[in-house]
Amino acid sequence: MAGGRPKRDFTVRVLSEKDLEQVPRVWVDSGLPYRPKGRDSPEGLRAQLRRDPDLFIGAFVGAEMIGVAIATDDGRKGWINRLAVLPSHRRKGVAKALVERCEEALRRRGRGVFSILIEGENEASERLFLTSGYRDESDIRYYAKRDSEET
Repeated sequence: MAGGRPKRDFTVRVLSEKDLEQVPRVWVDSGLPYRPKGRDSPEGLRAQLRRDPDLFIGAFVGAEMIGVAIATDDGRKGWINRLAVLPSHRRKGVAKALVERCEEALRRRGRGVFSILIEGENEASERLFLTSGYRDESDIRYYAKRDSEET
């Protein structure tokens, strides 16, 4: 154990534009909704990466992406979005490492509040965030207005 952490068989780092090619595969193979004609379009992701390069975080075994998270900063709080880990690499600390790296990047931007939204009945994600110090703010209601189902 180096620095009190168990040795990992994966690395976590910020993504490059070239890495974006692997992101949709991780989302799809992980069961995350993917909207290539809307908010997940290659052009949109590239533009967001150029704007906030420190907030696109990936986990890799060699050159293969095994997990990804995209953080966003709304100026008041940080958000952790689109967290996905390939099923073959779950329960190995990958998601927790991605969350920690997102929080570090957001702290460097001066954020001290971190938020997430979990779709559906995703008990694994709920457990991950609860054990990572997040709490269920069930008194908050979420509303959305969409111009299309792709956005």
